[in-house]
Amino acid sequence: MSTITESVRFTDVAHTLREYADNPSAYLALNESNAYFCVPDIAGIIAYRAAGRYWIQFGGPFAALENREALLRAFLDRAAEQRCKVVAVALQHADAQVYAANGFIVNQIGSTYAVDLQRFSLRGKRFVKLRNKVSRAARAGLEIAEVDAADWSSNIATVDAAWLRSKGRHVKQLEFLIGEIGGEAQRFRRMFAGVIAGKPVAYVSYAPAFGARPGWLHDLSRRIPDAPPGVMEAINVQAIATFQKEGADWLHFGFTPFVGLDEEAEVSSASGVVAKIVRLLAKHGRAVYPADSQVDYKNKWCPDVVAPEYVGFHPNVSPVAVWKLLRITRSI
Repeated sequence: MSTITESVRFTDVAHTLREYADNPSAYLALNESNAYFCVPDIAGIIAYRAAGRYWIQFGGPFAALENREALLRAFLDRAAEQRCKVVAVALQHADAQVYAANGFIVNQIGSTYAVDLQRFSLRGKRFVKLRNKVSRAARAGLEIAEVDAADWSSNIATVDAAWLRSKGRHVKQLEFLIGEIGGEAQRFRRMFAGVIAGKPVAYVSYAPAFGARPGWLHDLSRRIPDAPPGVMEAINVQAIATFQKEGADWLHFGFTPFVGLDEEAEVSSASGVVAKIVRLLAKHGRAVYPADSQVDYKNKWCPDVVAPEYVGFHPNVSPVAVWKLLRITRSI
């Protein structure tokens, strides 16, 4: 018998991710509002959130490769019993093929970026601009340290409030596809923060990354609007140096929608209509998601891997399904 629960033990989900996840953003499955689906005879979970008659599922089945399809089928059976449809997001290419084979309409929706820390260095001409920005931040008096998020909570609130005000009163903080601060999952995250003259100006939160490219995920980041240029870059440079000393293999920059789109990356069940919508959003969708600024930042680090990520709809695509996805991520 399958099980759906919002109260599955954190340690069980964290162990499952460490054992089976091959998605650089898998740690986001631990976000506090997620629910989990599992079956007794399969070691694994599916993370999702309910939105009316839709289940918005994150990151594919987190299970051994040979068990992922069976877990997905059980999830679809349970959704059908509840008369719910499924939208799956942040799927990797291997997952996309499994989903396509199980009745999903699957399209590329964006890309994920990663830097090989074993090879990374700021030396060379391609990083001249980045080094200059880091130097500007240092000259402005930026001091960087790894901090405890609980101890730094009031400073986080100060930075977040200034960041939100700069975005306009209608802007919401995104959810589901980005990480959180606090909760049980905070114990394995790390935070690097910057201050100038004792004033908090920025921070970056990093989450563990598992699978074939283990290391860290550059996740939630914020800065005050009048912070000098180079603050975020300088914080990340120090974090990279720390991770390299510790022997970490990869730094992931996570998923950005509507970028890196490639017709050759599409799988067999791709919808031409969805592809057109995604490309339209890539061209005109700044109001939905600030993809341009995100990908510009990620490309500064000359990523070694740019991989497609996918969205899947079961049993079909509809305006309501797209709306539910945008609503649950707070993109609108």
